[in-house]
Amino acid sequence: MENFSQTEENYLKAIFKLSEREDKPASTNAIAGEMSTSAASVTDMLRRLAEKGLIHYEKYRGVALTEKGNKLATGLIRKHRLWEVFLLEKLRFSWDEVHDMAEQLEHIQSPELVERLDEYLGRPKFDPHGDPIPDAAGNFTFRKQVFLSALNPGEAGVVVGVNDHSPAFLQYLDRIEIKLGVQLRIAERFDYDESVRIMLGETNEQVLSKKVSQNLFIQKF
Repeated sequence: MENFSQTEENYLKAIFKLSEREDKPASTNAIAGEMSTSAASVTDMLRRLAEKGLIHYEKYRGVALTEKGNKLATGLIRKHRLWEVFLLEKLRFSWDEVHDMAEQLEHIQSPELVERLDEYLGRPKFDPHGDPIPDAAGNFTFRKQVFLSALNPGEAGVVVGVNDHSPAFLQYLDRIEIKLGVQLRIAERFDYDESVRIMLGETNEQVLSKKVSQNLFIQKF
């Protein structure tokens, strides 16, 4: 089996996420931002990945994964998200702690371990942040969801995911008692700053900024 370095794998995962987010080939500058490195370093790595048949790379036209590169990136995302579920459900880490640990565990090169982990966890479809976990064939489960900012006063739904995975954001949500599975209703929207007043149950009232409401995924009732 062909082996790749952790850095190469991290680049593939970054390209996958950027392409998915923007629905177009990833630019060199966007990859540099995602990887926190220089554009020159990115260019060197892209040449290496292209030589290994993992990406299609044309200067000024962006970067796209080949079938081989997409399969590897999807496998990394599968491992990462399964490990996040394991760390939260079985080892009782909090949802703001699991990402960095899963970043290390995702590079374990054992298909049998990943399959047994998936089976042990009951083949979960989503990770602790609401992101879909691809199956062994690379298929994702998608659901209808919208940002909280898209809801109008009187509309309600359940929190099913977050767009911002930073510990600061997740800790903030913990403090105001918002987590996956929580039901909420939009009570009022303020035109001045586009913040919203929500009701969690009958008595827990919160005012959320535009930034927060644009980072919460809701499945409407």
